[in-house]
Amino acid sequence: MDLVLFDLDNTLLNGDSDFAWAQFLIGKGVLDREVQEARNLAFLEQYKAGTLDIFEFLDFQLAPLARHPRAQLDAWHREFMDLSVQPMITAKARALVQQHLDSGALVAVVTATNAFVTGPIVREFGIPHLVATIPAQEGGAFTGKPRGMPAFKAGKIERTEAWLESLGLHFGSFARSWFYSDSHNDLPLMKSVSNPVAVDPDERLRAHAEGAHWPVISLR
Repeated sequence: MDLVLFDLDNTLLNGDSDFAWAQFLIGKGVLDREVQEARNLAFLEQYKAGTLDIFEFLDFQLAPLARHPRAQLDAWHREFMDLSVQPMITAKARALVQQHLDSGALVAVVTATNAFVTGPIVREFGIPHLVATIPAQEGGAFTGKPRGMPAFKAGKIERTEAWLESLGLHFGSFARSWFYSDSHNDLPLMKSVSNPVAVDPDERLRAHAEGAHWPVISLR
C-alpha cells in the first residue's frame, strides 16, 4: 500500500481556506473589517515569508469559534463552502485525488488550518483522513485555543506520525509515499516521504524542488 498526503491551501485549493474563512466572517459582519482584515493580511504575509508565529495566529483564527454557538458556525460554514470554497476546487485537483484513491492508497490531507474549517472541505474531495490543527472544546463548545501540537512545519511530521501510529502504521510501512505541497513551510514533511511533489510552489519551494529534482506540477 502507498501513502499519499496532500497539503490543502494553495495545493488542492486554488486559494487559502484559512484566509478566506476570516474574510467571509468579515463580509458577514461577524468580525470588524477595519481591525481584522489588516491582521488577516499580515498573518498571510508572515506565512509566505516563513515567519508566522502559529500560536499567535491561532489565537486570532480560533477566537471567533468561541464566540458563537456551534449551530450558527455550522450554518455559516455551509454558506462559506458554497460561496468561497467551491470556486477554489479545480477539476485537476479532483482528478489527482481520485487517481490516488482509486489506486488503493491511504490518502490524507495534512494541514495547519483548523479542523472545523477544513473538515467539510476534505469530505468534499472524498478524502477519508484529515490531519489538522485541532480546535479545543469544552462541553461541546470551542474554547478559542488549539488542542495539542498544531500541524505546522515540523508539527506536520509529529501529527502525521501520531495519526499513522493510531492505525498501527509508520512511514516505513509503505513502499512509496507522496506529499503534495505549495509551500516552503512544508519542507520538513516533504523530506520525509519518498515522492515529494511541489504544486504551484512559492519561489523558495520551487528553487528547492528544482535543485533536488522533485516534480513540479500545477493543479490550476
